[in-house]
Amino acid sequence: MSLADTATSTSQDKRAARLDAVIDAAIRDGVIVGAVVLVAEDGELVYRRTAGHADREAGRRTSEDTIFRLASVTKPLVAVATLSLAEAGVIGLDDPVTRFLPDFRPKLADGSEPVITIRHLLTHTSGLIYGYPKEAGISEGLDQPGRGMAENLAKIAAQPLAFAPGTSWCYSVGIDVLGGLLEKATGQSLPEIVASRVTRPLGLADTAFLPSDPNRLSVAYADGEPRPVVMAEYQPVTGKMGTVHFAPNRSFDPDSFPSGGAGMFGTAGDILAFLEAMRRGGAQILSAESLALLSQNAIGGFDTTVPGRGFSLGWSITYDPAASASPFSPGTWQWGGVYGHSWFVDPARKLSVVSFSNTALAGVNGPYPDAIRAAVYG
Repeated sequence: MSLADTATSTSQDKRAARLDAVIDAAIRDGVIVGAVVLVAEDGELVYRRTAGHADREAGRRTSEDTIFRLASVTKPLVAVATLSLAEAGVIGLDDPVTRFLPDFRPKLADGSEPVITIRHLLTHTSGLIYGYPKEAGISEGLDQPGRGMAENLAKIAAQPLAFAPGTSWCYSVGIDVLGGLLEKATGQSLPEIVASRVTRPLGLADTAFLPSDPNRLSVAYADGEPRPVVMAEYQPVTGKMGTVHFAPNRSFDPDSFPSGGAGMFGTAGDILAFLEAMRRGGAQILSAESLALLSQNAIGGFDTTVPGRGFSLGWSITYDPAASASPFSPGTWQWGGVYGHSWFVDPARKLSVVSFSNTALAGVNGPYPDAIRAAVYG
């Protein structure tokens, strides 16, 4: 072994020890119930760890093939399917939403009706939001089992836009609207679109809008004291993100719309494979031009609530790590999912990290994912 190889091995060993310590403490202290953490560097899986339980009450341990509810980890898959359809000429990124959804015409507070484009939906600059008032009756893709697509789109369209499209940024139900649009544009269901454009070509056998094997599906847990609790049929969870309303079995109701923003299931390994395929050139799913749209900040200096962080057509982009005291390289991609997941890709370091848990919201936002990130970089 060369001196360079020895140094690399030592560095990886130290990283593994740091990650093990973070995961062990989170399980021991009841922060999260179960975890899968995978790290790939220059295309090689250099760290893999499972810990805790997929089903604590039944004693079923977490494994690498444990299937999780993906929540917003769904969004990048739908974004890539959208770019694939744009390349095929089925849609145009600057097409107005009304080309495919003629009745989707939300207005500004002054009563005017602006044009919303597909690009606005992908970049979360449409004027749509998350956190609509309860009386609006809108499903944000995590709750309200049995809600159909047409009814949900109508309820979203009935609410005033928060700002004129293209003038600000707000994380939103825009990808759920996009899912309905893609169905109209193709005549296919959103599950079939994502399968044919993304998951099947990449061999992601365990990523879909229903679990490929219900016996491997993790139980969903909510933050609780002194330890997380099994989610109820309807479960509000409050954290620094506000209150998120969950109905963990919504996808099993055949009348529930397939949520482009939050509706898929999958494994940590499948998502790592997806991210690595994008980092390494698109795996013949996307062209270099489309990959650039995923890799570059598309929203200028709009406030994303995190200094130095913008948004591409699929996920957040860190363009100024120092502004947020982040260890990331400039150009790092990042996002997560409220059921308990976070991931990031640092293209400059050829580094991809997927951290899945079954605990909302501790697994996605707060000390645990922050500690995972810090442990990776050392």
